[in-house]
Amino acid sequence: MEGKIASLIIYLPAIIVALTFHEFAHAWVADRLGDDTPYLQGRLTLNPIPHLDVIGFIMLLWAGFGWAKPVQVNPYRFQNLRVKEGMLLVSLAGPAMNLLLAIIGMAAIKVMGINPQDSAAVYQNAAAQLLLPLVLINLGLMIFNLIPIPPLDGSKILAGILPDSAGKYFHLLEQYGMIIMLLLFVTGIFSVILNPIRYSLYYLIYGIFF
Repeated sequence: MEGKIASLIIYLPAIIVALTFHEFAHAWVADRLGDDTPYLQGRLTLNPIPHLDVIGFIMLLWAGFGWAKPVQVNPYRFQNLRVKEGMLLVSLAGPAMNLLLAIIGMAAIKVMGINPQDSAAVYQNAAAQLLLPLVLINLGLMIFNLIPIPPLDGSKILAGILPDSAGKYFHLLEQYGMIIMLLLFVTGIFSVILNPIRYSLYYLIYGIFF
């Protein structure tokens, strides 16, 4: 029991940071493109409270992947961009932010002179114990959100790349998106697919710095 509480304390800051910065990135890009909807709804902030979704937060804490409260965007307010192109940029912003945070976290561990593969050294350093989960959680959140299932970012990104006729199918799938994700989670397919990708990316970033 004490071990679970300690693990919770270590992972909690990483989860809050990952979710908050992910949604802030969506809001910031939308705002920069000319849509002030996120600002008016109080989402253009690094305060985690407006961004957190209770179920998504618990899932990220429990399973290593989850979601926050989606940022509402009005793509028809984008300036000098088609709706499709604007949504592509807004959708990319969240996963890109998570990748950036993972890289920064690994770089910080390197600056501290600690090898994250040395569990004893990590255990003896409080900052490293917080930074390592930051890397893993952000990678997990990034990969999860890149899955092309509505309403995840991946579906909007793919819809922005594909021809308009193909992109319409993702809009039709939106009403079934949560059901599909639930089935993938219950059957364990999410873990089978996502965990190898997450750790492959982790070792790729690790190899850059160490």
